[in-house]
Amino acid sequence: MHVLVTAASRYGSTAEIAAAIRGHLVDRGLDASLLDADRVTTLQPYDAVVLGSAVYAGRWTKPARELVERVADQWSDCPVWLFSSGPVGDPPKPDDDTVDVAETMEATGARGHVVLPGRVDRSLLGFGERAIVRALHVPDGDFRDWAAVEDFARTVAESLHAGEPSDADVDADGAIPERPVAPRARPS
Repeated sequence: MHVLVTAASRYGSTAEIAAAIRGHLVDRGLDASLLDADRVTTLQPYDAVVLGSAVYAGRWTKPARELVERVADQWSDCPVWLFSSGPVGDPPKPDDDTVDVAETMEATGARGHVVLPGRVDRSLLGFGERAIVRALHVPDGDFRDWAAVEDFARTVAESLHAGEPSDADVDADGAIPERPVAPRARPS
């Protein structure tokens, strides 16, 4: 099974999360490729996709949203999981309920979505981003929860190893019942 792990990252933190997810999938016996979201032009060579994005002001980055649109006709061809990276601080700010991925979940048919804490380095931020971080009283730091990243990757791998549904798993209308989704990670 060949899995595409792709993410849109402004300052590298989300890309590092995507790389860790890929590594955990490989450790669990899956063939996984890692590509930046802006480099993905097709999903055709892949059997599954893990798509992630950094979150700013409650929204995914433009490259991630553009990827969803660019391959819009291919999402139904394979299982998809989503992750968002963004809440920072202790407790995380903004809280994970502010990430708006409903349209992306619907467009991709994603089986699950998890919000993972991110990293803040003010020296890399633009003026507007620094103003938001200042207004929310968020300190600089790396708040990523690597155990939650591994848990998410394990959930994806277990679902993929469970295999595709058989004909017996399809209901009378030809629909496949909902699959278990990854639990939303909560910072410890």
